[in-house]
Formats: sequence, structure tokens, C-alpha cells
Amino acid sequence: MYRAAIPNLFTLGNLYSGFLSIGYASMGHYKSAAILVLIGMMLDSLDGRIARLLRVDSQMGKELDSLADIVTFGAAPALLMYYTSFSQYGFIGLYIAALFPLFGAYRLARFNVTPSSTSLKYFTGVPITAAGGIMAFLTLFSNKIPNIILITLFVGFAFLMVSRIQIPSLKDVPLPKYSIIVTLFLIAVIITMYQRNFGSIPEFLFIAIPLYIMYMLSQFLRQRHFDKKNEKEKE
Repeated sequence: MYRAAIPNLFTLGNLYSGFLSIGYASMGHYKSAAILVLIGMMLDSLDGRIARLLRVDSQMGKELDSLADIVTFGAAPALLMYYTSFSQYGFIGLYIAALFPLFGAYRLARFNVTPSSTSLKYFTGVPITAAGGIMAFLTLFSNKIPNIILITLFVGFAFLMVSRIQIPSLKDVPLPKYSIIVTLFLIAVIITMYQRNFGSIPEFLFIAIPLYIMYMLSQFLRQRHFDKKNEKEKE
């Protein structure tokens, strides 16, 4: 019973980070708010993997994960984008910001009712975790990125979440223990940066995060290659 609660603690940590992000954003601490979304993103990547490693997957964990995601990667990035970039447009900016949790909630509901057998290797539409995490990350550079670009990306990701585009799932990435180590490393880096209350964003982040994504995708493609090879050998 206690083992089954471990993944849920990571999910609740994700939800807690999302709520704190909203609070920090409302008080004008935008960098801290963005970092809390990124911390939530890391925690979200761990809860499912830990549940599978401990073999304690549950329907409750799945529903709890969706509830946490709509706060951390739907509401929090939307408010963060509003405060940093859209507030100058008044109510129009607020209406645009509201699209993100709206479309994100629909995407999560659609995912939850999709048979698991059809969603193992691909996601239909961009996951809200990725979309929300990317938008939160971009707010760290909102003073350097033109508003028209941020609005275009924001609305674009909102529609991509509810699109029918197939996105590779990373659930079947081999060697999960390595990806967990990498994730924990990134959490440590982000927490360290947060504690120091940095004034500028280190340039290495522009390299570290894309490299992390490329690593996960390369492992996914590698697994697909082996799967196809095994299928041919069986034939």
C-alpha cells in the first residue's frame, strides 16, 4: 500500500509546484513561477515511470495526474504568459491566455478515454506537459522575444494539443533508469538556480534542454528500429 503511494507523491508535488507557480506569478515573481512549472514538468516525467518500475499503475494515479497537469501545465503557463506578455492587450490578452487551459483540458480528457493499446507508442496531439513547459520556459526570455512570436507560439501550441497529429510517446524509451538519472540531474540544476535567485539565464540552458529532448527521442527511435527488426525476424 505504501509503495503504491510513492508515484502519487510525485504527482502531488507536480500539482503543488503548479499552484505555487500561479501564486508567484500573481506577486510578480515571474522567473520563480516559470522555474516551478519546469520543476513540475520533471516531477510529471517521474511519476509514471516510477509507477511502472514499482508495478503500481492505477486508475486513480492516472486521474490524479490529469488534474495536476491542468493546473501546472494549463493554468499556470497561461497566467504566466498573461502577466509577462499579454496583459498590455487588456481583456483580449486574457481571453487569448484562457485558450491554453481550455484546450489542454479537452486534450487530457480525450487522452483519458483513449484505449491504452492505441496510445502506447504515439500521442494524438502535443501533450499538455510539453506545451505548457515550453511556454513557461519561453517566458524567461519574454523581454527578448517579440510579443507577436509569443502569441503565435502560444495559440499554435493550444491548437496542436487538440490536433490529430501523432507525436512519439516516450513511454517505451529503453533504459528508463538512465532517463530518470538525467531528469533528477535537471531537477537539481533548476533547484540550485532557484535558490541562488539568479539575475540572468545561463546560456547552457539553451543547450541542455534541447539535448535532453534529443536524447529521449533518439532512444525512442532506437527502440522502434529494434521493434521493426524483431518483427521482420519473426516473419
